[in-house]
Amino acid sequence: MKRGSIETDRRADGAAFPVRQATRSVLTLRTVRQIHPAIRDDIGDLATRSPLPSPTLNRLGAFLLLNHHGPQTYRPGNNGLPFGPHPHRGFETVTFILDGALAHVDSGGHESVIRAGGVQWMTAGSGLVHNELAPDSFKQLGGPLEILQLWVNLPARLKTTPPHYVGLQRDAIPAIIEDEGRAVINLISGVRNGQEGPIHSLTGVFMSTLRLRPGGRIQFDGLRGRTVFLYIVRGEVRVGHHDIGAFRLVELGEGDIVLIEGRADAYLLFGHAATINEPVFSRGPFVMNSEEEVRQAYADFRAGKFGVPG
Repeated sequence: MKRGSIETDRRADGAAFPVRQATRSVLTLRTVRQIHPAIRDDIGDLATRSPLPSPTLNRLGAFLLLNHHGPQTYRPGNNGLPFGPHPHRGFETVTFILDGALAHVDSGGHESVIRAGGVQWMTAGSGLVHNELAPDSFKQLGGPLEILQLWVNLPARLKTTPPHYVGLQRDAIPAIIEDEGRAVINLISGVRNGQEGPIHSLTGVFMSTLRLRPGGRIQFDGLRGRTVFLYIVRGEVRVGHHDIGAFRLVELGEGDIVLIEGRADAYLLFGHAATINEPVFSRGPFVMNSEEEVRQAYADFRAGKFGVPG
């Protein structure tokens, strides 16, 4: 989804752990290093914001790109989304349908229509060509639309793994209620309080969406050495001494614990992943370890080795 290029260059669960106890032990809270605003970069009539990459942050560990499409309302008889057949290799896309619907079809034979609250997790691996389009019913009737897409890197040993796709509707994603109902974790991958998300990440990525009410608090620990991804979709939260509003990506310092408090009704994207200490070379829809590998990806695509979507 969307043009995008990143210039080169265990599993931890979030069981509740009171901060005061963590302070007495040697565990430390992660503080805010920098707040990166999403830059408006519309695609035709599709409202689009991108906090990653941006002028202030090229990439964040294994997290390469985030596009925030919408929120907006399409009129009846619209042309839908502009993401026709395009290839990917060397990474994964995680797509969150917050409102509206998204139709997917790819050269691996996967096909689905995922609706509001659902998630698509596509491992491009050795190469897929896919379409990401609005269903015909949405084009006919219109309606609200909001979608996030996150690119997650794969290490060299997995860049040519067989492609894979999972599409989940909202009811397949566990909703874990905490802090007396003031915090909800929609668990996509990883483990929280002994419960496992429905996606089994190849690289142990923890991925979730969070809902916080004013005063609601949620804590994640076991994060030392992990790269944390925290994006505020709407509302406002407090992290450390910072009140942070919508369309902001939060870059955090080192430490063991992340504590987030709702300041207004808020919706967030929260994940964390192991660091991949390898070169990253990206051009267009391919993310590899070298320029030569990217050239080979283009050659394989032109030779039809990624297939053609049905």
